[in-house]
Amino acid sequence: MSSLALSLAVRDSSTMLRRNLLHVRRYPSLTLNLLLTPVILLLLFVYIFGDVMSAGIGGGGGPDRSAYIAYLVPGLLLMTIGGTTIGTAVSVSMDMTEGIIARFRTMAIHRPSVLIGHVVGSVLQCVMSVVLVGAVAVAIGFRSTDATVLEWLAAFGLLVLFALALTWIAVGMGLISPTPEAASNNAIPLIFLPFISSAFVPVDSMPGWFQPIAEYQPFTPAIETLRGLLLGTEIGHNGWLAIVWSLALTVLGYFWSKASFNRDPK
Repeated sequence: MSSLALSLAVRDSSTMLRRNLLHVRRYPSLTLNLLLTPVILLLLFVYIFGDVMSAGIGGGGGPDRSAYIAYLVPGLLLMTIGGTTIGTAVSVSMDMTEGIIARFRTMAIHRPSVLIGHVVGSVLQCVMSVVLVGAVAVAIGFRSTDATVLEWLAAFGLLVLFALALTWIAVGMGLISPTPEAASNNAIPLIFLPFISSAFVPVDSMPGWFQPIAEYQPFTPAIETLRGLLLGTEIGHNGWLAIVWSLALTVLGYFWSKASFNRDPK
């Protein structure tokens, strides 16, 4: 790609990013609904189910709410990313069904910039959502006193990489969905999978036949890696599993989205 073509691609991608961020500002209800879900779950599991769910997690055999807050927050941060990307799937589907993409196809713009704008905008929304949920977690007692600056940076990098992976998957789901409602339904696994991971209870407390499913799905390795970085727990093989899952989903989502977007409209 020549320097001129690269410059035009960056310009068009920046324009599409600005367009998507303006949509978020003008129609905040979807983002707020998706963002409130992990906050409500955090408060619900801490203050309503906290004493029951925390039994044994703190190591003393009895309820330990502060230990359960520390255990819960990494899973809720990743659930926040999954929920935020549902809005991306809906936004992409709206573009595809409302005719604006047909207009973009006739214009002299860098075609991938349409998808890049959605992806970058979604990752930025994920980061802001994680910061907000993290602030609520700190307000109710979450602490990470042992994590070094390098571990905090690694945790942030993992969150961004995971957000990028889920965003590309969400873009693909939005492109193949006939309506925004269908896109929302198709993207439900992105927020459902954390419920069958180690987000709320340890994997070894689940039925034996179900433990391999929970342990090796995408969310559990990322959650356990995040816990290890922020809380000092054992990471083991979860670190490379989280990276492999993130990179694999990113590549899969990218090529899936590219093929779907370049397909001739019917």
